[in-house]
Amino acid sequence: MRKSLIALAVMGASTVAFAASNVTLYGVIEEGVVVQKAKHKDTTVSLKSGFDQGSRWGLRGVEDLGNGYNVGFVLEEGFDADTGANTASNSAGKVFGRESQLYVQGGFGKLGFGRFGTLSSGAGSYQIVTGWAIGTGFGLSSWTSAIGTSFSRVDNGVAYQTPSFNGLQLSAMYSNGTKADDEKWSKNNHYYGIGAKYEANAIKSSLIFEAVDNKDTAGTEKKKTQYAINFGFEYNLGTVTPMFAYQWAHQDEGKKTNMFGLSAKVAVGGGDALVGARYLFGDDDAPTATDDKVRSWNIGAAYIYPLSKRTALKAYAGYADSSKGWKDTENVVYNGYQLYLGMRHSF
Repeated sequence: MRKSLIALAVMGASTVAFAASNVTLYGVIEEGVVVQKAKHKDTTVSLKSGFDQGSRWGLRGVEDLGNGYNVGFVLEEGFDADTGANTASNSAGKVFGRESQLYVQGGFGKLGFGRFGTLSSGAGSYQIVTGWAIGTGFGLSSWTSAIGTSFSRVDNGVAYQTPSFNGLQLSAMYSNGTKADDEKWSKNNHYYGIGAKYEANAIKSSLIFEAVDNKDTAGTEKKKTQYAINFGFEYNLGTVTPMFAYQWAHQDEGKKTNMFGLSAKVAVGGGDALVGARYLFGDDDAPTATDDKVRSWNIGAAYIYPLSKRTALKAYAGYADSSKGWKDTENVVYNGYQLYLGMRHSF
């Protein structure tokens, strides 16, 4: 259970400064053991922070402006529970690397500014990806793992979400510079995303189009714009929720792929079993590929058992295999297996 508080110790502010707003401290700590083996490499056993849900802490605040309007913020920092350092990939070198935004909300919808996860990232306040039971965690089974095309988080972003119209909500996002905006506009990497999500009765579905123009890519003669479309569909039958997901991706001098996923969430034994299988085919024109044709598939299963409302045990097993251009890729996401046992606590 999250705790609302007047965050004196955290924010170093007076009681009066927070009297008119509601500030919430929240977080997730996940730690476990991963056993994995990539093709042509040794088996490794390691302690892993955030294998499914990234370890993080954050602050949320909101102030009621009256007449149905409010202003709020989200500040979220990732860290490695093994060391206590903010060396998580999304937060290294940043104070609030997972999310840092100010927003205004009202009858018109929600308008936010700052750093946040993209529409298909599976992370943050504006993500709307659906259709894959295992989600964007659990290692090689993540929908956003390296075999696909994903856009994680962006800096200098503007995001807008409409109100829900009978279950339909539209989203748009733009970033003036996915990493920095210290160059002129024409030299920054720009992100563009539009999407629609429908959630009513037993159905949940989303359709997302995204692009990054990669204008400041070094060492290439040709600009490499990346495009991706993600579609997801879920139908809740009660104890079983079958799901379908599809991704089309295209990049000049890069990956041109189709990825399909069939998965399900099943309530069993007091917890949730998550199972999924996906297949990818297409081309990879990257210079490191021995063959421009690529194929990849993986299967995975996870079980999440709640010990309480805030604490859960997690287990996972996954296997990946690739052929043609990715046949000898020495990365467990492409070729190998993973086993995981861990615990997640949220506050």
